[in-house]
Amino acid sequence: MHAPAQRVNALLSRRTFVAGSVVSAAGSRWGMGVATAAQKQTSDGELGSPEIVDTNVHLFRWPFRRLKYDRTDQLVQKLRRHRITQAWAGSFDAVLHKQLDLVNASLTEECKKHGDGMLLPIGSVNPAWPDWQEDLRRCHEQYQMKGIRLYPGYHGYKLDHSAVAELIAAATKRGMIVQIAIRMEDERVHQASLLAPAVNSAPLLELLPRVPDARVQLLNSDTALRGGHVQSMIDSTGVVVDIAGLEAQGALGRLIDGTHSGYAIKLPVERLLFGSHAPFFPCESSILKLFESPLNREELQLVMHANARRLIERRG
Repeated sequence: MHAPAQRVNALLSRRTFVAGSVVSAAGSRWGMGVATAAQKQTSDGELGSPEIVDTNVHLFRWPFRRLKYDRTDQLVQKLRRHRITQAWAGSFDAVLHKQLDLVNASLTEECKKHGDGMLLPIGSVNPAWPDWQEDLRRCHEQYQMKGIRLYPGYHGYKLDHSAVAELIAAATKRGMIVQIAIRMEDERVHQASLLAPAVNSAPLLELLPRVPDARVQLLNSDTALRGGHVQSMIDSTGVVVDIAGLEAQGALGRLIDGTHSGYAIKLPVERLLFGSHAPFFPCESSILKLFESPLNREELQLVMHANARRLIERRG
């Protein structure tokens, strides 16, 4: 979107914006001196708390080990400390539980109980199981969810399964987004009796053009972005990704410029959404990615909240 020279010209504005709001949320841990200096440099009254929409969090307990913020009240406090004003929340229970309607009902109640509207419940549907249409209907009509989250690696199907196309089309008709978890944790540390390989996103290259209004987001998409098909998928579909799984210093800027050595693609900034994968990952990890790349203020706002708002609010 912006050439490197333009990034340099916008650097002061960008540093002021981030350091004075996001960095200051972490206090001295991330350099309160930087935030203080930024505040002194700003006299236009625009130094406020920018909105951050986290598109990738989970509630409840990860099945294989305890996580520090697996209590919802503690997770909400943690996210708020880092200026996250809305979090799209799935349920860790959806990974292994077989009665997804009960999982979705519990998630809805938990989101109502905590956060004062901060938590946006994202249900789960398994298109490989019978009667998935009813689970989707309840997510939309009964629980008033704006989207669903799929876990193909744990639910035992691939994206070329015929029901996946049906599900995406049905969710799109209902005005819902579809999030696909490419992976949940590194395969090298999986429980030995349950191996869930990273999901191959290549079938989306053929599937999504048949549903042009579909709003699909890939979560924890590091492995997907390394695939040889990904540039064609970005160019021919509207798929978006979150930043939680991105690797390397300055990953966001390098992806946007097409200079990332690990991902041989050029990804428009409009396709990048903030996501932390909290509480599995520390949310600070994704926040650091915001200002280790030389993004200007406009680009920061797109990644932090504007892209997410546009995705969740768009209808067809």
